[in-house]
Amino acid sequence: MELAKDPKFLGATIGATTVLHTWGQNLSFHPHVHCIVPGGGLSNDGLRFVRSRKKFFIPVKVISKKFRGKSLDLLKQAYDKGEFAFFNKATQLASKSNFLSLVDTLYDKNWVVFCKKPFKSLGRVARYLGRYTHRVGISNSRILAFDGHSVSFAWRDYKDREKAPTVSDAGTNEEEA
Repeated sequence: MELAKDPKFLGATIGATTVLHTWGQNLSFHPHVHCIVPGGGLSNDGLRFVRSRKKFFIPVKVISKKFRGKSLDLLKQAYDKGEFAFFNKATQLASKSNFLSLVDTLYDKNWVVFCKKPFKSLGRVARYLGRYTHRVGISNSRILAFDGHSVSFAWRDYKDREKAPTVSDAGTNEEEA
């Protein structure tokens, strides 16, 4: 929203819908956010609608750096307010020097922001969001077997598009869940 207000990019106030998604295809912990951002917004003077350029809204590298900076700043603020509880292997992060060391390493990494071309209709927006807001972790079509204790399911490794779907076993043991 900050970047969109900048006349260098759009010069407008935009809205957004975001959905936090916390797992990947294989149900591993994979927190990421899906955002729907309109292709324009209300001009800074509030008098007209400003459309974004056709080729891009805001450069992905600019969005990535801004997102990384804002996220890590909020993380540090939450730490300073004592809003974290650390357990198991993460207890070492209770030490401020260890926590800040971790945050420093995160500043050094490139954060991935992926931008898709605009949707053609509101119906397509609703279908896209529905995949993330109204879906269970494993659909019945992916379940291969259940023996009373564990579930085997298929998932695709999107990093290796040539590879066939992989089979994972998820136990029902509460520690594993």
